[in-house]
Amino acid sequence: MYSVCFVCTGNICRSPMAEAVFRARVEEAGLDDLVTTSSAGTGSWHVGDPADPRTSAALGAAGYELDHTARQFGPADFAEHDLVIALDEGHDRELRFMAPTREAAAKVRLLRSYDPEASEHDGYGLDVPDPYYGGTTGFDECLHLVEAAVPGLVAEVAAAMEEREELRGAG
Repeated sequence: MYSVCFVCTGNICRSPMAEAVFRARVEEAGLDDLVTTSSAGTGSWHVGDPADPRTSAALGAAGYELDHTARQFGPADFAEHDLVIALDEGHDRELRFMAPTREAAAKVRLLRSYDPEASEHDGYGLDVPDPYYGGTTGFDECLHLVEAAVPGLVAEVAAAMEEREELRGAG
């Protein structure tokens, strides 16, 4: 199995949203038997909580399903995942600092790095902004940014799965 974990601050807004969108796209690609996905937060504030109701509402309106309980990401989690996807540059820095090895740090990527349209000119750079302190439009914008990036991530995961299969066949 190939494992991807999405990480934001509290694991109630952005990362569960990215997890739900990624899971749906993985299923559409026919990879759901080969790829697992999860999400976590860098902080412990919301451990055990469900997703923010605004996250659930934005996902539901767009046709995504989410069954979620927040958890915190820790150094030991790197061993469980092939990719650790940060939702903004602050998470990226924190995860790389937390990584127990260089190999673990190399698993960290920014989600919007998979969006070919992401740019400094759109006002977000490579960050998916935190919608927590705003209204529902922030959650809708967050979903839009996640949906734009996930296809590139799915393509990378599919290529990695194909490479693994080729290596198994050659070995």
